[in-house]
Amino acid sequence: MLEYNSNSINDTKELGRKFAEKLAKGDTIVLTGDLGVGKTVFVSGFLSYYGKENEAASPTFTIINEHNLKDDLSLFHFDVYRFDFEDEFTAIGGEEFFEKGICIVEWGEKIRNLLPPEYLEIVISRNESEEERHIEFKPKGKRYEAIVKEVLSL
Repeated sequence: MLEYNSNSINDTKELGRKFAEKLAKGDTIVLTGDLGVGKTVFVSGFLSYYGKENEAASPTFTIINEHNLKDDLSLFHFDVYRFDFEDEFTAIGGEEFFEKGICIVEWGEKIRNLLPPEYLEIVISRNESEEERHIEFKPKGKRYEAIVKEVLSL
């Protein structure tokens, strides 16, 4: 199993930044975990790689935030917490975004049947202390497995 223990908010942000270095257009990350566990902190770190750390915000009420990372690359940050049915994701055209840029989907387990065949699921849970997190990686596909192993070896 591929796992990581984050000792602080900064550790979780740094992990997000490391993944940003490796991902490309068409890649998808699903972030899973309880409310307030650090999913948006991970996204903040991801955006910091592109100099946009302060743009990270949970799209709980807007469903999707689009971040222009560079000329030909966008990050589509979804939060599908409020969805009760996968049809709601289809209704907003969510599946069309998977090929348009990098997608990070918070609560993506709610739309599991609509996700691309290959993606990376990251499960974040609390450890003993307030800031410590246990992070488990569940790659769907060899490419994502290789990315996780490379990031964890950095």
